[in-house]
Amino acid sequence: MTAASKGLTHLDAGGQAEMVDVGGKADTQRTAIAAGAVKMKRETLQVILEGNAKKGDVIAVSRLAGIMAAKKTHDLIPLCHPLALTKIAVEIDPDETLPGLRVEAMARLTGKTGVEMEALTAASIACLTIYDMAKALDKAMVISDIRLIEKTGGKSGHWRADDTDDGSASG
Repeated sequence: MTAASKGLTHLDAGGQAEMVDVGGKADTQRTAIAAGAVKMKRETLQVILEGNAKKGDVIAVSRLAGIMAAKKTHDLIPLCHPLALTKIAVEIDPDETLPGLRVEAMARLTGKTGVEMEALTAASIACLTIYDMAKALDKAMVISDIRLIEKTGGKSGHWRADDTDDGSASG
């Protein structure tokens, strides 16, 4: 059985990596939402929320970094298609229960392939930027819970994670 027959779309019949040809697929509106979190000391969160981090506005810069990263996903992940994104949104909210910041990124387009990787890249880079901008205060911050929350469009339709999803489900 070849890798392609097992459902691995980025491998040819000989098992070599290749970019999938999406030319024959129909354009549909596609949306993906991804999330992540940065856990930190309460004092670090307070400094960020007060706007007193030495590197500047952690939340604003991290939001922009996530948006910029989504637009560069195809440059970072070898087999991703360059996409004409129509919307990228990155929200960063404090969560005292972590304590830390929760990130949610949404990517949207009308096209032939999904935007899950763009949303995941946006969330990941926003989290990394939070770490970078606040590491002088708290080197022990933990980036966690990077995951796809929801996707719509394309042949597979709508999918949403539920609270029991642990990342091991297929489909």
